[in-house]
Amino acid sequence: MNAVSVATIAPEPAAVTRRPMAGDSADILADIYQTEVNMAVWQRQTAPELVADIKKLLDLNRFTSERLIVPSAKIDRLEETLPSLAECPHLKADIQRLVDMFSCLFELSAVGLRLTTLKSAMCPRFHVDRVPCRLITTYVGPGTEWLPHDSVDHSKLGAGSGGLSDEDSGLYRRTQPVQTIASGHVALCKGELWQDNLGAGCVHRSPALAVGEQRLLLTLDFSSTD
Repeated sequence: MNAVSVATIAPEPAAVTRRPMAGDSADILADIYQTEVNMAVWQRQTAPELVADIKKLLDLNRFTSERLIVPSAKIDRLEETLPSLAECPHLKADIQRLVDMFSCLFELSAVGLRLTTLKSAMCPRFHVDRVPCRLITTYVGPGTEWLPHDSVDHSKLGAGSGGLSDEDSGLYRRTQPVQTIASGHVALCKGELWQDNLGAGCVHRSPALAVGEQRLLLTLDFSSTD
């Protein structure tokens, strides 16, 4: 009897799923290492003395932005690299704490720091970052907006929008409300360069600002001393 050849049908690949995690303890940030998590948010309360320092910094009307590389060995001497915050010790201490946490969590030799005031949307279109992971916190003003992974058609990002707005391109379901990272909360957002995360980076954008409104935004990125 002749053997009958039976074609093997390969199973369809499982759909990529990603979800956010949130909690009121800083420990939640370690959940970013879970494969299915593309955003971890520490929903912290902002201390009154920190709020006072932020108001002081903005009232000085001198500060615009700082962008620098902080070697991990110099994190505890942040006053040397951020002299513009000399009059805001609580804000400086908070930034130092976040830089230290970020550096330790990812075992970095250096951290890329950007602290900036904004009076308009810096990145008004939804996008994904070409980084492994980024820390984002808005000290004052509207927080960063984001979309759940399963509500996004990633083919409509960037040039795929065909020149249409995010709302009209089909990027996300119009019935899906845009989510916001609350002011003061600390978020870790995976980008496209995280291992095995291509096509699953956290989709986010800067919020629109009303006339006279401003944000104080801190972002931290992977860097090195090489």
